[in-house]
Amino acid sequence: MTDVDAAPAGSRHGFELPDLMTASPLTTFEFSPGAKEQAAAILAGGPDAIFHHLVRDQESEASLLAARRVIHAFLGDRSDGPAEVDAEVIAGQVGAAREQIAHQAEALTRLGPELRESVLRQRAPIGLVGGCWLDVVSQPATQPSVIVNDLFRQHVRLKGSGNTQRSLYHRRRRALEDVGVYLPEIGADDFLRKAHARPLTSLHASFYVALSRLPASFFPEVVGVHYAFHALGVDDRLAGTRPPLEESALSDVLARYLALTRRSAGGRVERLRLYAAVRLVVQLEYEHVAMLTELAGWLGGLSLDAQVAAIVARHAPFAGRQHGTVRVGDRLLTEIFADPDLDLAAFLTRLRRSPHLRPRPTGGCRLLDAIRFGGPMFGIFDEREASTLKRWIEAVHAGSPAATEIPVNRVGDEAADRWSGAIADREPDDVVFVEPYPLDDRELFYRLVNIEHFPNTLGQARERAARTLADAELMFSHGASGTFSDASYFDYRADALLARVDGIYWGKLVGPYRPLDEIPDRDEVIFGQTLLALAALVDGVWAYRTGNLGRFQRRSDALLFSVYADEMGLGDVRKNHIALIRQVLSNLSIRLPHIRDEEFRHQADLPDSTYGYALHQMCISFFPDTLYNEILGFNLGIELSGLGRQRMHEMQKLRAHGLDTSYEEVHLSIDNFSTGHARQAVDAIVTYLDDVGRTCGSESVRTEWRRIWRGYAAFAYFAEYDLVHSLTDSGAEADVVI
Repeated sequence: MTDVDAAPAGSRHGFELPDLMTASPLTTFEFSPGAKEQAAAILAGGPDAIFHHLVRDQESEASLLAARRVIHAFLGDRSDGPAEVDAEVIAGQVGAAREQIAHQAEALTRLGPELRESVLRQRAPIGLVGGCWLDVVSQPATQPSVIVNDLFRQHVRLKGSGNTQRSLYHRRRRALEDVGVYLPEIGADDFLRKAHARPLTSLHASFYVALSRLPASFFPEVVGVHYAFHALGVDDRLAGTRPPLEESALSDVLARYLALTRRSAGGRVERLRLYAAVRLVVQLEYEHVAMLTELAGWLGGLSLDAQVAAIVARHAPFAGRQHGTVRVGDRLLTEIFADPDLDLAAFLTRLRRSPHLRPRPTGGCRLLDAIRFGGPMFGIFDEREASTLKRWIEAVHAGSPAATEIPVNRVGDEAADRWSGAIADREPDDVVFVEPYPLDDRELFYRLVNIEHFPNTLGQARERAARTLADAELMFSHGASGTFSDASYFDYRADALLARVDGIYWGKLVGPYRPLDEIPDRDEVIFGQTLLALAALVDGVWAYRTGNLGRFQRRSDALLFSVYADEMGLGDVRKNHIALIRQVLSNLSIRLPHIRDEEFRHQADLPDSTYGYALHQMCISFFPDTLYNEILGFNLGIELSGLGRQRMHEMQKLRAHGLDTSYEEVHLSIDNFSTGHARQAVDAIVTYLDDVGRTCGSESVRTEWRRIWRGYAAFAYFAEYDLVHSLTDSGAEADVVI
């Protein structure tokens, strides 16, 4: 299935396995008119604000539009390139750049401890986002592409194969901590401040995060960035760590992609786009390593006064009003720090002469006492800052003269200004602003599959998810009557959840199983498969965004990611569930366009009545932050559904007619209640609520649990079709569960 040379060129339906997708066929991006001003406000905030917003907001149109503009600013129009783009030529160019960069990086590793720490701290925002461009490269629009699965296999490795502590992000954090660089989580308000990030650092990191938001739309660029960034290996050279991916594995993916583009109608353009992305990464890494070298030189030449001035500058914006009536010279400290034109040299001169630094006969001074343990400023400064302040005070007491001028750190600003100017000036001409309008299920499904090109559909997805979740609370009162589920509400305890799931497993899924006495005819069996196929074509979608950058820290995150990774066969197309269902449908003589294609809107094989279930999965997937609880609950329902009589009956019917049972078989195995997805789904909920209880208390657990069970109820709402219709026809309403 992965043999590219054996692949058919196409079919009358436009899609057959293997999936040879190399780029999105769509060329425009539709946003709501209101997103334009919101995105402009994000970008106007400056480098740090752009980075923070892109990392923290993965759910809004405005964030996606800001990402599109950042990508455009960095890539621009880079359609020029060699007559032919060859993997060996690219490898040679990147290899030459690696050797040049290595000389500079090697010099940085020989710096003294303080300067080396400063260099690694500065590099941290870029090193820690490394690989994020693969976060959602696997999605409904791209699966089961051969090259996407090659990349996803490497993504799983970068994610520690589902173990958060083995992920590249956490391994790099530990490497930083080994040299004394302790940083908040990457999404924290003070992350960039604690990293002492220069504007150029924030902008470079922002480009990589922006690319991670639109990877299907910029797939050739993702392949190029992935190869070049890891092949150059700047972060591992600086930290002295092993590369996360072997050069041979990177080269294989590059060569595979370029080979695939030679079968694509737009192949030359795609190769040029990849080449442009490689050149950009080489440029960025040259630029950033040069900045690190300049920064080390600048920091190494600072006087003690200048070092203290830098500390003051970092902390002044956060000093607040807690200094009360404290004065330095004739001014209140609060007034001094609120002054946008703060003269640091003049401030330090006044501080030298103030009572705060006046030496005591027994040694020390008021400022030194204030920053020591028990003092009012203890803990404000980190260990290195406190040490610098102590040395400065000792030098002042020894008669060291005051600096008449404090140098201003402009390292990297010239390049940063160019990138900022490009972001401000360059508006992509492929962005259109269209007011969203009501969509039927087929059109909505098409746009949600291709959501990167239709962000103006996010509002409808959010509304539909909210409406379905609210309607599903009907099952809180009546769910016990379900045939395959029991969504009746109960108060959470870990043992109570395990008992409920155990009851569903044995009482509704496994216990009632009896082999069928009579097998329906072939046409009826095939029709039954069409009722299940659409949801199978988006298998795992509810969880595909839950482990993105800044969201792979909780134990529940790792369990959700592992479930999704398994659904995608861990990057092995032969085990990929989307490929398996395609294989089954082909065996049933059902030939469908890919769900990303416009033609899929007009397919006649899958009934309209099946769209609701698939659409709900799609809708909740776009809100992995605000609907995280509901995703946990829905995940439990859908993973349990892979077990028991319904699945076994389908297998019996398919076998009776000599039809493919692979999709049914793999779920019956992988979803097992012992160690499989069903057990992982329970564990994800228990570990999440355990974390909530220990950090926020039992009342928070109660609130969070209700939302989780609402997610399970939403699964039951679709699974129990007959029950729901009987209840709604009779006018039944959900009881209020407090």
